[in-house]
This record gives sequence, C-alpha cells and structure tokens, in this order.
Amino acid sequence: MTAMMAYSSISRWSGALGVCAIVVVARPAHAEPRAVVELFTSQGCSSCPPADQIIGELAKDPGVIALSLPIDYWDYLGWKDTLADSRFSARQKAYSRMRGDRDVYTPQAVVNGSKHVIGSDRASIEGAMIETKKADGVMSVPVKMSVSGKQLTVSVEAAKGATATAHGEVWLCSVAKAVPITISRGENRGREVTYHNVVRNLLKVGDWNGSSGSWTVPLENISRDGVDAAVVYVQDGNRDKPGPMLGAAYTSLH
Repeated sequence: MTAMMAYSSISRWSGALGVCAIVVVARPAHAEPRAVVELFTSQGCSSCPPADQIIGELAKDPGVIALSLPIDYWDYLGWKDTLADSRFSARQKAYSRMRGDRDVYTPQAVVNGSKHVIGSDRASIEGAMIETKKADGVMSVPVKMSVSGKQLTVSVEAAKGATATAHGEVWLCSVAKAVPITISRGENRGREVTYHNVVRNLLKVGDWNGSSGSWTVPLENISRDGVDAAVVYVQDGNRDKPGPMLGAAYTSLH
C-alpha cells in the first residue's frame, strides 16, 4: 500500500511504563552490527506479510538489527492493528520529510536511517545495507549494553574521524522477539502472521555530542508484557529530524 498521510504532532514520545522489572544476569550485546533495518508494517496491509517474514530472517543475522514498527494509519480499513503505535507513524513521516519526498507506504524498510526500499524486496534491503554503510559515520560508533539485576547500562564510545563532529540522540527500544497475531478482518482476514523484533516502547536516554557517554536505565522503565529484548541506537539529528544511524546494539533480556 502507498499513502501520503498527514500526522498529528506527538505530544509524548518517550516515557516509563510502570510494569514489573525483568531480573536477569549481566550479558554482553552483539558487537558492532553493520545495519539497522526498520520495517514500517501493518496488520491491515495485504502486501506486508512477505516483508514481515524477511524481518524474521534478518533478525537471525547477528550483524543486522531488524525492527518492526507497526503503523496505525491503515486501521480504518476494517482491522485495527493490535501492535500499532502513532509514534511509529510519526517516525516514518519524519524520515520522509528529511528525505524531501512524500514516500510513506507499507511495507517500507528504512536502512541505517538513510535509504528507504520496499520491505518485501530482500535484495534491495541488502543493497541498501551495503550502500549506506559506505557513508561517513554510518554505524561507525561502538555501542554496548549490559544488564545486571534490575538495571540496563548503555555505553557509547567517542566518535572518530569525520564522525567526531556528529551529534545526535540515544534511544532505547523495548522489543518483543516474536509476536503471533491472528487477523480476523481486513485485507489479511483469516491469516496468522508472526511479527519479529516488534518495538513496544521507546525511551530517549540521552543526547550524544561525539564524546563517550554512559547511561543507566531501570528495567522497569522499558518493561511490559512480552518484552524480551532491548535495542539501543545512536542516531544523528533528533526525533523530528532523524538522520543516519551512527551505532546500535541489541541484547536479550531473558
């Protein structure tokens, strides 16, 4: 599906969810992935299941952080997406605004915050990973996460070379690794689709100015039912003007 959508401003982008904390032992996250792939998808979009499957395949690659961000603007077609979040719709629109185009559609994959392709086209996604990685600074900043007890610590190293003048924001995502959904109405009526690495909450943990930094976050601030992983990313720009991905890390929570 394609659409040129108008979005209302999001008054609340981040926040804590007061749910029980996940208790885990410390473990390292995957080191230095080469790409962050964000899939904007919808349970109400008949073209999306092949893209959802590709995200599941990419999620198995330790060098790729593949995320599903279900949008809400197709809810009027007869099925309300049970995972959708208006913040994801706003993020997709912000990417379009930064590119200077009106390309907002599902399934849409945004690779390393820089290039968009059709989310069901695996070859195009892989080509975009190669192309965007060549740009100065993209996925060049080492990011680590560690979990101990009821706290998660994010560490971002200092920038080097051309990236040293970069600035951006550090965001933490609550992630559900696999969410099966039975869809009873709309274009995917009668289908069961599994959504992979679904973002369930977003929390800004800090600003990054090119210097090394560290932040500690109580797990209760990102926890909710079904959350079993976390992703942190450092992105040039800000929430309303997102730029290239500078670094990211993924860790399981249990």
